[in-house]
Amino acid sequence: MATPSVTDPRATLRSGLPDRYLNPDDIAEIFDVPVETVYQWRRKRTGPPGFRIGKYVRYDPADVHAYVTQRKNADQDAA
Repeated sequence: MATPSVTDPRATLRSGLPDRYLNPDDIAEIFDVPVETVYQWRRKRTGPPGFRIGKYVRYDPADVHAYVTQRKNADQDAA
């Protein structure tokens, strides 16, 4: 029996890092925010770090994971 492909980036991130670069729509879905918020984070340099491939913005899953870990640790330190 073939393993079904996972289409929900949040489920993939929970079970391990995806094996592809993420796009802004993936980031919006993972964090449950509008995609415009992801673009605002990029402009303000407050969200996970992204990079350009031509005209496209991509996010390394390892960088996204590190960003989440950093935010969690900052919240715990503030408490």
